[in-house]
Formats: sequence, structure tokens, C-alpha cells
Amino acid sequence: MSNTPTPPPFFALEGIDGSGKTTQLQHLEAHLVKRGYLVHSTCEPTKNIIGRMIRDIFAGKIIADQHVIAALFCADRLDHIYNETDGLLVQQRTRAIISDRYYLSSLAYHGAHVDMQWVYDSNQPAMNALRPTAHIYIDMDPKVSMERIALSRQETELYENLENLIAVRDAYEKGISMLPEGETVIRINGNQTEEVVKNDIIKAVDHILDKGL
Repeated sequence: MSNTPTPPPFFALEGIDGSGKTTQLQHLEAHLVKRGYLVHSTCEPTKNIIGRMIRDIFAGKIIADQHVIAALFCADRLDHIYNETDGLLVQQRTRAIISDRYYLSSLAYHGAHVDMQWVYDSNQPAMNALRPTAHIYIDMDPKVSMERIALSRQETELYENLENLIAVRDAYEKGISMLPEGETVIRINGNQTEEVVKNDIIKAVDHILDKGL
């Protein structure tokens, strides 16, 4: 039997825009802290230089082709993983990780616009470097998502329109089907209230932690 300690868990929250990932990340962080974990919460795109470029594209300050955007996300993700200061591999030595988006987002958002196999292949270095304990996919109706976005924001970003979110939701299904055997996807009904979604996520996460997966 190996004496190598099991690394802390890593949960990636996924879903279309407006699905409540950011709020649920905060709830999950609080729950993991109660369970005794040190927690590193993070997001993609990151706040590093490549991530800031992506955010400028989303805000319409820079115009870029969909292949370029997909490639920038790959580069930002690798920096997210390997950054010597605060990269995920550094953090995972001592902390549980929760990320608002990871490579499944690339399969969905970029696979809705360019060849998904190309996106999948481009993300292989990240997949091989660090896979989540589980992807937590908050699945919701794009119409409900757009209603939430309209209520909470004065301006929308590049991908935040109904036609695109319908395509992205379909691409999530295809992307999930492409994930290799052994990857865990927790599907959560995001059309429910915030409290119910929170409880469903915590229940699923506790099951994984208690099983020692």
C-alpha cells in the first residue's frame, strides 16, 4: 500500500453565464472551511496578464478571433496551473481548491464556435497536469439565465446572449461526453433556488469527501 498522502480536493464549478457559480463557490468555500480545510478559491480567466487580456476581449476593448480566444484561455489555464507564486500545483500542496471554471468551460464555450476536438486537444496539457476531483456542473435553462443576467448587470459580455448560451449548454453536454473515463461530473439543477442548489452541491461534495475519492 502506498504511503503517498492523498492531495486535498479540487472542485471546478461549471455552468453557463448566470448559473450562479460565483455565489455557489462562496457557499462551498464556507462549507469546506467548516470541515477543516484550508481553501484556495480562484477563477478563470485569471487576474494575471493573459487573463486580463481575455477580460478586455470580453469587454469589447480588444477584437479577437474565436480560435485566438480559445488559445488564450489555454495559455491562461497553464499559467493558472504552473505559476510558481500561486499556481494550482503550488496551492494543492496544502489547500483544497475551488475554481470558478476550468477546462470543461473551454470545451463548452469555445467548442460552441470552433471544432471541439481542436479545443479538446489544445487543453490536453492542462488535463494531464491537473484534473479536478469533480466538475460541479450547474445546469440551467438559458432563458432563466438571461433573466438573471438582466436583473443583475447593466452591461453584458461577449458570450452573454440567449442564442449563444443555448449553443454553449448543448456544447457542455458534448464536452462532458468527451471527458475521459474516471472524471467525475456532478450535475446540479440550477433552475432551483440558491439555497436548494447550495444544499445539493454540499450534499454531493460531502459524499465525495466522506468516500475519500
